[in-house]
Amino acid sequence: MVIFTTAYSDYAVEGFNLGAVDYLVKPIPFHRFLKSVVRAQQIVNPATAIQAISENTTAPELEQDFMFVRAEYENVKMNFSDILFIEGLKDYVKIYTTDNKFTLTLISLIKLENLLSSKGFSRIHRSYIINIKHVKSIQKNKVLISDKRIPISESYKTAFFEKINL
Repeated sequence: MVIFTTAYSDYAVEGFNLGAVDYLVKPIPFHRFLKSVVRAQQIVNPATAIQAISENTTAPELEQDFMFVRAEYENVKMNFSDILFIEGLKDYVKIYTTDNKFTLTLISLIKLENLLSSKGFSRIHRSYIINIKHVKSIQKNKVLISDKRIPISESYKTAFFEKINL
């Protein structure tokens, strides 16, 4: 029996034509993986398959502290704690990290904002998302992260100060 785990959804039909039990596309939520394992177990031995886990039961998802971004023909793992700030550049973003480097990737700032807002990040400008943990100081309309002064725009100012309880 085969369960495909891949980053490419393009080959799912081929996988099922080959008799795969399931085809999981990364990142794989734990409850989806568990469902595949139960399906495989039911095929092997239907009489003793786990009945406690059904289609309606969802397992708690593990809280991830990283993400993968596509950069220069590879997927790069970015730990949230290592991200200082993110700068939007039209269709691309630059993700600045604690090792004084940056990664350029094709992703929207809005998508990153939605992903990171619950992870201690805040959008403070139409072009910037910051990791609140790395803020050294806050001035009237700027934050200092590492040695970079990042502007706080009026439209994001209230939400940012509420998030940090100022």
